[in-house]
Amino acid sequence: MTLYEMLGGFMRRHWRNYLAAGLTLAGIAVLTVSVPRRIGHIIDQLVGHTLGPDTLLSELGILVVMGLAIYGLRVAWRLTLFPVSYQLGVELRNRLYQRLSHQGPDFFQRQRTGDLMALATNDIDAVEMTAGEAILAGFDGTMTLVMVLATMLFGVDWRLTLLALLPFPFMALAFGWISSRVHDAWRDSLERFSQLNDHVQETLGGIRTLRSLGLVKRSAAEFADLAGHAADASLAAQRWEAAYEPAVGLTLGAAVTLSLAVGGYFVWHGQITIGTLTSFTMYLGQLIWPMFAMGWVTSLLARGKAAWERLEPILSEPDSIIDSGTLPVVATSRLDVRTVSFQYPEQSAAALSDLSFSLEAGQTLGLVGPTGAGKTTLIRLLLRQYQPGSGTLELNGNALEQYRLQALRDVISWVPQEPFLFSASISENIALSRPDASRGQIEQAARLAAIHDDILRFPQGYETPVGEKGITLSGGQRQRIAIARALLAEAPLLLLDDALSAVDTETETRILGHLRNARQGRTVIIASHRLSAVMDADHILVLRHGQVTERGSHTELLASDGWYASQWRYQQLEASLNDL
Repeated sequence: MTLYEMLGGFMRRHWRNYLAAGLTLAGIAVLTVSVPRRIGHIIDQLVGHTLGPDTLLSELGILVVMGLAIYGLRVAWRLTLFPVSYQLGVELRNRLYQRLSHQGPDFFQRQRTGDLMALATNDIDAVEMTAGEAILAGFDGTMTLVMVLATMLFGVDWRLTLLALLPFPFMALAFGWISSRVHDAWRDSLERFSQLNDHVQETLGGIRTLRSLGLVKRSAAEFADLAGHAADASLAAQRWEAAYEPAVGLTLGAAVTLSLAVGGYFVWHGQITIGTLTSFTMYLGQLIWPMFAMGWVTSLLARGKAAWERLEPILSEPDSIIDSGTLPVVATSRLDVRTVSFQYPEQSAAALSDLSFSLEAGQTLGLVGPTGAGKTTLIRLLLRQYQPGSGTLELNGNALEQYRLQALRDVISWVPQEPFLFSASISENIALSRPDASRGQIEQAARLAAIHDDILRFPQGYETPVGEKGITLSGGQRQRIAIARALLAEAPLLLLDDALSAVDTETETRILGHLRNARQGRTVIIASHRLSAVMDADHILVLRHGQVTERGSHTELLASDGWYASQWRYQQLEASLNDL
């Protein structure tokens, strides 16, 4: 969809507002065109000594009333149209947010956060100005131009009018040349701003790392360099926009010079009156606004087009995962994974190969294996963040694709390796999964996650703000708050993706003990590097290079004396040494 197609559809939906604004501008144009003609008649009557004092005061009063009416109508059209153009900004931001919220990890791996933030601010602002100021300035300027030229041509003197129009084709050629430069300059400016935005976002997100590595000055230098390039690009765009003004000024200057020279000759020979020449000169002055409007509109359209070319691909990007399911929310009874294989787009090796297992309702599955074995990948497939390359994942005998995404996510609680906390209080972060939960329910979930006592030690208790991404908390505290959030949801399927990696073994033991009681009736999948986290699981899968190399219970795997048994002995020895 092009920018003009989008604007056309928006204007059709809000045609009443645009029609009202257009009629208001038409009234302004009629009044504006009437003023010079009336002044010309007054001057001719004054020169001919046919205008008395009372009539002069009456004429001046009419001019004042016309001026006030023009002022009121200009206020009216702004109040009529600008709220509608702002509505376009609201609609585009809502569309962008909806698009982003429906995309999966694959999309965000290809996009930069700072660039997406720039699209939601600068780029949409540029398109919004196109829908408001550009359209109305174009309509106002065009209408004023047509009416002024018609009045000059048929109501004043057609010879002077044609003479005054001689320089205008050169201005049109200059506008076309400048417009292409403005488009390219604004596109470069928007991209430079996106790069600056992205650098700021990454710097603030990784400020601890930058400080620990002593890279703050280097990052500041990079920021200064990017800010300089962004400023230069914006200045270049403004310079090209400023080029419209000399083109307009030279054109009107040439038109006025020709008109005064020839018009003076006509007055000298009695072909036109002084009032007529005065009216014609005032009409030429009224052409200043349409000419500047043409330059302003051309600039806004170039800027809006450059912004839309960056924004439209994101708005039209299809969902990473197609949500075509129809089945409603159901309680889980059985989970089946049948010969599932998966490969990340940017990788050459398969992350999972021919993975199969079954898990009855209420059972617990443990996933263990070295880093990169495929544990997190399996959980991402269960969450439908990715689509398997082959094989099927079934819930209650139905493929996951048959469920609505929202229905599927309603029955799953997930604690990722790196939990995300919002800039809110601890209680609000825990209650995200159940906004209507009581304080007692929130505290009970916190007790199960072994974080309740830690929370009470904070000065504000459960009302303690956690800062952006939970920056005021330790890694273990963030993980336990995320576990409390997942437990509060009481979803029938609980996924823990190495969710205890940042807590000590004693706290881990307490949490696992609480989970044994809390997960009664729930289907639980625990992915962990610590084998102690899965030793009570009904089934344990050992993954290596995306394939199952061992399976069984904790006792059976110890007896098989494979990778699991050797890793268990190593971790037990490590734990005993840490206790010394």
